[in-house]
Amino acid sequence: MNYRAIITDIEGTTSRISFVTEILFPYAAKHLPDFIRREQHTPAVASELHQVRILSGEPTADTERCITLLLQWLAADQKATPLKTLQGMIWADGYQNGAFQGHIYPDVAAKLADWQRQGIKLYVYSSGSVAAQQLLFKHSDFGDLTPLFSGYFDTRIGAKREVSAYAAILQQLQIPPRQVLFLSDVTAELDAAGQLGIATVQLVRDGQSAGKHPTAHDFYQLQEMMQ
Repeated sequence: MNYRAIITDIEGTTSRISFVTEILFPYAAKHLPDFIRREQHTPAVASELHQVRILSGEPTADTERCITLLLQWLAADQKATPLKTLQGMIWADGYQNGAFQGHIYPDVAAKLADWQRQGIKLYVYSSGSVAAQQLLFKHSDFGDLTPLFSGYFDTRIGAKREVSAYAAILQQLQIPPRQVLFLSDVTAELDAAGQLGIATVQLVRDGQSAGKHPTAHDFYQLQEMMQ
Protein backbone atom coordinates (compact mmCIF):
# COMPACT_ATOMS: atom_id res chain seq x y z
CA MET A 1 0.00 0.00 0.00
CA ASN A 2 1.09 3.56 -0.62
CA TYR A 3 1.20 5.57 2.59
CA ARG A 4 1.14 9.35 2.69
CA ALA A 5 2.88 9.48 6.08
CA ILE A 6 5.11 7.23 8.18
CA ILE A 7 5.54 7.85 11.91
CA THR A 8 8.46 6.10 13.54
CA ASP A 9 9.51 5.42 17.10
CA ILE A 10 13.25 5.68 17.84
CA GLU A 11 14.42 3.28 20.55
CA GLY A 12 14.36 -0.28 19.19
CA THR A 13 13.03 0.93 15.84
CA THR A 14 15.47 3.34 14.18
CA SER A 15 18.17 2.97 16.81
CA ARG A 16 19.64 0.37 19.15
CA ILE A 17 17.94 0.20 22.53
CA SER A 18 21.41 -0.09 24.05
CA PHE A 19 22.37 3.33 22.62
CA VAL A 20 19.81 4.89 24.92
CA THR A 21 20.27 2.63 27.93
CA GLU A 22 24.07 2.31 27.83
CA ILE A 23 25.16 5.69 26.47
CA LEU A 24 22.50 8.41 26.68
CA PHE A 25 20.95 7.57 30.05
CA PRO A 26 24.28 7.16 31.90
CA TYR A 27 25.58 10.39 30.36
CA ALA A 28 22.50 12.27 31.56
CA ALA A 29 22.70 10.71 35.03
CA LYS A 30 26.36 11.64 35.38
CA HIS A 31 26.00 15.23 34.23
CA LEU A 32 22.49 16.12 35.45
CA PRO A 33 23.37 17.32 38.98
CA ASP A 34 26.07 19.76 37.89
CA PHE A 35 24.00 20.90 34.91
CA ILE A 36 21.00 21.70 37.11
CA ARG A 37 23.10 23.52 39.70
CA ARG A 38 24.83 25.54 36.99
CA GLU A 39 21.77 26.37 34.88
CA GLN A 40 18.96 26.45 37.47
CA HIS A 41 18.35 30.18 37.10
CA THR A 42 18.13 30.22 33.31
CA PRO A 43 14.52 30.53 32.14
CA ALA A 44 14.45 27.20 30.28
CA VAL A 45 15.79 25.14 33.20
CA ALA A 46 13.86 27.09 35.85
CA SER A 47 10.65 26.36 33.94
CA GLU A 48 11.35 22.61 33.92
CA LEU A 49 12.23 22.61 37.63
CA HIS A 50 8.86 24.27 38.25
CA GLN A 51 7.23 21.39 36.36
CA VAL A 52 9.20 18.89 38.48
CA ARG A 53 7.75 20.45 41.63
CA ILE A 54 4.22 20.32 40.22
CA LEU A 55 4.54 16.75 38.96
CA SER A 56 6.03 15.49 42.23
CA GLY A 57 3.49 17.28 44.39
CA GLU A 58 6.34 19.04 46.20
CA PRO A 59 5.85 22.73 45.40
CA THR A 60 8.53 23.87 47.86
CA ALA A 61 11.23 21.40 46.79
CA ASP A 62 14.63 23.05 46.60
CA THR A 63 17.13 22.48 43.81
CA GLU A 64 18.84 19.53 45.47
CA ARG A 65 15.49 17.82 46.06
CA CYS A 66 14.58 18.37 42.41
CA ILE A 67 17.88 16.77 41.40
CA THR A 68 17.12 13.76 43.62
CA LEU A 69 13.67 13.39 42.09
CA LEU A 70 15.01 13.66 38.55
CA LEU A 71 17.64 11.01 39.20
CA GLN A 72 15.00 8.72 40.69
CA TRP A 73 12.78 9.19 37.64
CA LEU A 74 15.71 8.59 35.33
CA ALA A 75 16.65 5.36 37.13
CA ALA A 76 13.03 4.18 36.89
CA ASP A 77 12.83 5.23 33.20
CA GLN A 78 9.75 7.31 33.93
CA LYS A 79 8.38 9.19 30.92
CA ALA A 80 8.16 12.47 32.83
CA THR A 81 8.14 15.40 30.42
CA PRO A 82 10.40 17.75 32.47
CA LEU A 83 12.95 14.94 32.85
CA LYS A 84 12.90 14.28 29.11
CA THR A 85 13.30 17.97 28.36
CA LEU A 86 16.25 18.35 30.72
CA GLN A 87 17.84 15.18 29.38
CA GLY A 88 17.66 16.70 25.92
CA MET A 89 19.49 19.80 27.11
CA ILE A 90 22.25 17.68 28.67
CA TRP A 91 22.55 15.44 25.61
CA ALA A 92 22.91 18.55 23.43
CA ASP A 93 26.18 19.23 25.22
CA GLY A 94 27.28 15.63 24.67
CA TYR A 95 26.54 15.64 20.95
CA GLN A 96 28.17 19.02 20.43
CA ASN A 97 31.24 18.00 22.43
CA GLY A 98 31.60 14.82 20.37
CA ALA A 99 31.03 12.55 23.36
CA PHE A 100 28.83 10.34 21.14
CA GLN A 101 26.91 10.25 17.84
CA GLY A 102 23.28 9.28 17.40
CA HIS A 103 23.02 5.61 16.51
CA ILE A 104 20.92 4.91 13.42
CA TYR A 105 20.66 1.52 11.71
CA PRO A 106 22.04 1.61 8.13
CA ASP A 107 18.75 0.33 6.70
CA VAL A 108 16.91 3.20 8.40
CA ALA A 109 19.10 5.90 6.89
CA ALA A 110 18.73 4.38 3.42
CA LYS A 111 14.98 3.79 3.47
CA LEU A 112 14.02 7.08 5.11
CA ALA A 113 15.80 8.90 2.30
CA ASP A 114 14.04 6.71 -0.29
CA TRP A 115 10.61 7.27 1.23
CA GLN A 116 11.09 11.01 1.40
CA ARG A 117 12.09 11.07 -2.28
CA GLN A 118 8.87 9.20 -3.02
CA GLY A 119 6.90 12.02 -1.40
CA ILE A 120 6.04 10.22 1.85
CA LYS A 121 5.94 12.57 4.84
CA LEU A 122 8.13 11.29 7.69
CA TYR A 123 7.51 11.95 11.38
CA VAL A 124 9.05 10.87 14.69
CA TYR A 125 7.05 10.01 17.82
CA SER A 126 9.19 9.17 20.83
CA SER A 127 9.09 9.51 24.60
CA GLY A 128 12.26 11.56 24.39
CA SER A 129 11.73 15.29 23.94
CA VAL A 130 11.49 16.74 20.44
CA ALA A 131 14.80 18.49 21.07
CA ALA A 132 16.45 15.15 21.98
CA GLN A 133 14.97 13.51 18.88
CA GLN A 134 16.33 16.25 16.64
CA LEU A 135 19.76 16.02 18.25
CA LEU A 136 19.97 12.28 17.62
CA PHE A 137 19.09 12.60 13.95
CA LYS A 138 21.16 15.74 13.44
CA HIS A 139 24.30 14.15 14.91
CA SER A 140 23.72 10.63 13.58
CA ASP A 141 26.20 8.05 12.34
CA PHE A 142 25.06 9.03 8.83
CA GLY A 143 25.25 12.78 9.23
CA ASP A 144 22.38 15.22 9.57
CA LEU A 145 19.12 13.38 8.80
CA THR A 146 16.78 16.08 10.11
CA PRO A 147 15.96 17.39 6.60
CA LEU A 148 14.18 14.08 5.96
CA PHE A 149 11.49 14.74 8.58
CA SER A 150 8.34 16.84 8.38
CA GLY A 151 7.73 16.88 12.13
CA TYR A 152 8.33 15.44 15.58
CA PHE A 153 6.05 14.44 18.47
CA ASP A 154 6.85 13.69 22.12
CA THR A 155 4.92 13.17 25.35
CA ARG A 156 3.54 16.70 25.17
CA ILE A 157 1.01 15.38 22.67
CA GLY A 158 0.19 12.45 24.96
CA ALA A 159 1.49 9.14 26.31
CA LYS A 160 2.52 6.66 23.65
CA ARG A 161 0.19 3.94 24.93
CA GLU A 162 -2.88 6.19 24.91
CA VAL A 163 -5.25 6.29 21.95
CA SER A 164 -5.82 10.00 22.49
CA ALA A 165 -2.20 10.76 21.59
CA TYR A 166 -2.59 9.21 18.15
CA ALA A 167 -5.90 11.01 17.65
CA ALA A 168 -4.10 14.29 18.34
CA ILE A 169 -1.35 13.39 15.88
CA LEU A 170 -3.90 12.54 13.18
CA GLN A 171 -5.59 15.86 13.85
CA GLN A 172 -2.31 17.64 13.16
CA LEU A 173 -1.43 15.58 10.09
CA GLN A 174 -4.89 15.86 8.54
CA ILE A 175 -4.35 12.51 6.79
CA PRO A 176 -6.81 9.58 6.94
CA PRO A 177 -5.55 6.91 9.40
CA ARG A 178 -5.38 4.17 6.74
CA GLN A 179 -2.83 6.28 4.85
CA VAL A 180 -0.59 6.57 7.92
CA LEU A 181 1.89 3.87 9.00
CA PHE A 182 3.22 3.75 12.57
CA LEU A 183 6.43 1.86 13.38
CA SER A 184 7.43 0.78 16.89
CA ASP A 185 8.96 -2.14 18.77
CA VAL A 186 6.35 -1.86 21.56
CA THR A 187 3.11 -3.77 21.10
CA ALA A 188 1.09 -1.55 23.46
CA GLU A 189 1.95 1.53 21.41
CA LEU A 190 0.94 -0.20 18.19
CA ASP A 191 -2.28 -1.34 19.85
CA ALA A 192 -3.19 2.25 20.70
CA ALA A 193 -2.50 3.51 17.19
CA GLY A 194 -4.25 0.56 15.60
CA GLN A 195 -7.48 1.32 17.45
CA LEU A 196 -7.85 4.39 15.25
CA GLY A 197 -7.25 2.50 12.02
CA ILE A 198 -3.62 3.55 11.65
CA ALA A 199 -1.54 0.89 9.89
CA THR A 200 1.09 -0.66 12.17
CA VAL A 201 4.29 -2.70 11.89
CA GLN A 202 6.34 -3.97 14.83
CA LEU A 203 10.12 -3.89 14.49
CA VAL A 204 11.69 -6.94 16.14
CA ARG A 205 15.39 -6.10 15.93
CA ASP A 206 16.48 -7.03 19.44
CA GLY A 207 14.49 -10.16 20.19
CA GLN A 208 11.28 -8.45 21.27
CA SER A 209 8.23 -10.64 21.68
CA ALA A 210 6.03 -10.27 18.64
CA GLY A 211 2.39 -9.37 19.13
CA LYS A 212 -0.56 -9.46 16.75
CA HIS A 213 0.82 -6.77 14.45
CA PRO A 214 2.77 -7.41 11.23
CA THR A 215 6.48 -7.65 12.01
CA ALA A 216 9.69 -6.68 10.24
CA HIS A 217 13.33 -7.22 11.22
CA ASP A 218 14.53 -4.07 9.45
CA PHE A 219 13.37 -1.32 7.12
CA TYR A 220 14.37 -3.31 4.03
CA GLN A 221 11.90 -6.03 4.98
CA LEU A 222 9.39 -3.32 5.77
CA GLN A 223 9.77 -1.94 2.27
CA GLU A 224 8.96 -5.36 0.82
CA MET A 225 5.81 -5.50 2.96
CA MET A 226 4.72 -2.10 1.65
CA GLN A 227 4.85 -3.13 -2.01
